[in-house]
Amino acid sequence: MKSTPSLSTVMITLFVIVVVAYNCASNNKPKEEATSTELVAAAPNGAFQDHRDSIPSKQQYPDSLFVLSHDYPTTAKPVVNPSWQKALNGQPISASNVFAYMDSLKSYVAPNVLPFFTNNKQWTAAKYGWFQEPWLGSQREAILGTYLGNGNPANMFKTLKEDEAGYALVLYDSTAGYTVGQIWGKTGQKVNLLNDAAQFKEGSVIVKFAFSNVNYPAWPVMQGAQTFSIYDTIPTTENPKKGYQMRKVSFFQMDIIVKDSKTAPKTGWVYSTFVYDKDISGSFWDKMVPLGAMWGDDPNVNSPIAPPYPALKETVVNQKAPAYSRETLGWGGRLSGPNDGAVAQLAYDINTKKPYKNLPLSSCMSCHSPAQDTFKSFLLPAPFPTSDSLLVYTPGSPDWNLWFRDNYGNVPFDSGQVGMDYDMVMAFKSIGAYEAAQPTAKNKLLRSNVATIMNFRRHNTRSRFWH
Repeated sequence: MKSTPSLSTVMITLFVIVVVAYNCASNNKPKEEATSTELVAAAPNGAFQDHRDSIPSKQQYPDSLFVLSHDYPTTAKPVVNPSWQKALNGQPISASNVFAYMDSLKSYVAPNVLPFFTNNKQWTAAKYGWFQEPWLGSQREAILGTYLGNGNPANMFKTLKEDEAGYALVLYDSTAGYTVGQIWGKTGQKVNLLNDAAQFKEGSVIVKFAFSNVNYPAWPVMQGAQTFSIYDTIPTTENPKKGYQMRKVSFFQMDIIVKDSKTAPKTGWVYSTFVYDKDISGSFWDKMVPLGAMWGDDPNVNSPIAPPYPALKETVVNQKAPAYSRETLGWGGRLSGPNDGAVAQLAYDINTKKPYKNLPLSSCMSCHSPAQDTFKSFLLPAPFPTSDSLLVYTPGSPDWNLWFRDNYGNVPFDSGQVGMDYDMVMAFKSIGAYEAAQPTAKNKLLRSNVATIMNFRRHNTRSRFWH
């Protein structure tokens, strides 16, 4: 078993880190602004760097800037009889009880995430028991600590008329933070994957906030959404200035994933997604409604490329969720949120060269499933891109279906690798940044690939790898 990633991990992960380029599912032409996320690597000693060097002036933003929480726990407290399991009333998770399960998760995290929204200037992750990934400081903007994640090109939604960039903030609770600490230790200078170090303990909870840089009225579905300031470079119709500016973003998606092998014995995880619904009465928290949950990828359901889809047994979608949030569901209606990029506006069959328009080709768990020590398989049911076009395996074929298996988290996507328990950010982003920062001749060689990668960027929309 390997303790550190191989060179191929670095090469492909550099693709992820360097390029604000490629959606998990899209092939579109973006604006050509340079952004600081195009930095090749973090500084060699940058494991616990808080944020990028580009920061707002005190006149622009007088309050405290983002501080990374990295004092990872050295022990993991067992989670006994958690509320989300009790919400199932002793029954298997299904359409009849999944929303009670989701509501319980939302209530469980509320005390320690609500202050982020109600008193953000006083909130820190460490203060409320959350932890974050190391080695991403060169990619984090300075105010919220978000980094560019997924986004959507114009017309991905019926109501979206311009390119949209998504920003993500991931939080590990103390149980999950223990595993982060097992991988990185106290210094962040070595990667440990031995003896199942990357396997999360039962009851681990990971939360992701997603923010859109296209706000109301440019995107009507964002009416009334809670907004925040970030310091970044991507222009919008609302703020067309280039370079670093104070920019407004809207909170519109929250993912809560939990290590729950009792509920999800095949995969070990339950993924749940909440989305903003402007038409719900109450507070912003009330307006975050269930889009759905999944605990497997329904490998026995060979879905067609367009509706009507056969029923799924391991995904439940809330048909009352706002219409925009259901426009980007994944393959066969599997769970994927509006920030998750599971639909390709244009892709081509690698065998027949047949074009597919608006092809659902992923899901939350599908995109996370290649998390392993060597980034050997792409995040989509496709080979790694070598041209400006997205070439995918034939939908429903054996190659395609490799991305829709119900593997447990310690089972690698490719044989001979180390499974990293569906943790895409750690496997592909943090470890990749660490490797790219090491001053070796090999990594100098890796940086020579930037020109090729940037050529691909010119023909594809912004990075959407990070669910």
